[in-house]
Amino acid sequence: MRYHMRRADKEFTEPEKLRGVLKETCYMTLAMARDGEPYLVSLSHGYDEERNCLYFHCASEGKKLDIMRANPVVWGQVIVDHGYVEKECTHSYVTVMFRGRVSFIEDEEEKRRALRTMLWQLEPDNEARERQMNTDGLATTVFGRIDVEYMTGKKSQEIDL
Repeated sequence: MRYHMRRADKEFTEPEKLRGVLKETCYMTLAMARDGEPYLVSLSHGYDEERNCLYFHCASEGKKLDIMRANPVVWGQVIVDHGYVEKECTHSYVTVMFRGRVSFIEDEEEKRRALRTMLWQLEPDNEARERQMNTDGLATTVFGRIDVEYMTGKKSQEIDL
């Protein structure tokens, strides 16, 4: 069952605007669960618009990997924080929430695509991008892919997208 957003005046659903926020942000917070126990983690990411997926990388073992392997369904959120509005008791923001399914990448070409997507979104320095793309650690790096199944956005009324 899908719920409607109570404040419809703050909702935005236009795919190009939702994708734009995913491409603008650097970090996402993922919610996952195993055995009825929730877990949250914040990760840097890169959004691949063509495939409608988010890439991330992480260590080769740990709690989040164990949870995602047991239950690959995640909910996530990215936010563009425009700050507290003084004397108004409100906050100015743009956020996109999404539901997706995690898989882990084994194919070296897709790992390169994931790294390229992340670097071009996160790293402003071209030399640093190229240096990172040419490292030998790709084979041992764990890359995750979140295929986005659903997303919606919410923003402060004064924000124009």
